[in-house]
Amino acid sequence: MEYVYLGNSGLRVPKYILGTIPFSGTNGFEATGNIDENDARRIVDISLEAGMNMFDTANLYSKGDAERVLGSAIKGRRNEVLLTSKTGFHFDNDPNALGASRSNIEASIDRTLERLGTDHLDVYFVHLWDGRTPIEETVETMTNLVKSGKIRYWGVSNYSGWALARTFSVAERPGYIPPVTQQIYYTPEAREAEYELLPAGRELGVSSMIWSPLGEGLLNGKIGRNKKAPANTRQGEGWPEPWIQDEERLYQVIDALEEVAEGRSATVPQIAYAWVKDRPNVGPIVIAARNEEQLRENLASADMYLTQDEHDRIESVARPAPLYPLWHRTMAGFEMGSPSEMPYLEGYRKSMGMDE
Repeated sequence: MEYVYLGNSGLRVPKYILGTIPFSGTNGFEATGNIDENDARRIVDISLEAGMNMFDTANLYSKGDAERVLGSAIKGRRNEVLLTSKTGFHFDNDPNALGASRSNIEASIDRTLERLGTDHLDVYFVHLWDGRTPIEETVETMTNLVKSGKIRYWGVSNYSGWALARTFSVAERPGYIPPVTQQIYYTPEAREAEYELLPAGRELGVSSMIWSPLGEGLLNGKIGRNKKAPANTRQGEGWPEPWIQDEERLYQVIDALEEVAEGRSATVPQIAYAWVKDRPNVGPIVIAARNEEQLRENLASADMYLTQDEHDRIESVARPAPLYPLWHRTMAGFEMGSPSEMPYLEGYRKSMGMDE
């Protein structure tokens, strides 16, 4: 397993991180999986054997039950693993049990630590942007958690580019500790993060950790033009996410993934993971599995590298449109692009016919 530094920090993390949304599968998360404590221990065993020693969870997942299952699975081996969790979504009927306020973050971290059976997290995320809480309050609270030892590092998730930059600029003030990572949604089909989030992360020294590279099950190889999502899958059980911008484009991406997979005797998920992990500015990626077989299949993609032709076959299908000011900069200031954004500007040039 390859290890990478997490943003501008000294923490080395595996390129693949195990997501635990399938753990428990209760309290509205039944469609995501139902891994119990015994199976979770086996999943953790396999992960550690492969060098994947980081596990990602959230208090939202199964309303705390996923954290409890993960805590049971790692009992007695906390020093072998890295743990992340998140807070921010409305958790119960308490009007203050949401967002990035001092009240919610401080209450959430203690409950998360108790459920996980540990005295600290390696990374703690604000799970979504809270536009009603002063950024200074959030940054100060996270800084205090680092200084108290309850968390080692912190990050944000599902922020816009300007919200990430604003948060980071406040956190650069004396006495504060900046976030080292952002967790964002990015797949071969959903590539909006290329507009600002991925280049911004590199420019700021904030690692871009990717959640659900398979599009919450859309790219699991079981869905296609003439294949509806089967039962016992997230999409087959009525899971509402993700929003699909263009269904035909989704099928074109699946077609490309299937074509490359067939040529390699691989699976669609393996090709999707391999494509995402090697994209520009991408840090670690969060993979998931409902069972041991899926986990081993997904882990096998860690050592899979696409040829340039294979990569381009997938990349060209869902290339984001060059929205303003990107089209203007591509036409009028291409040579002044930052290194972090040049791979995307080059794609816009191709879309605009400027490389012909």
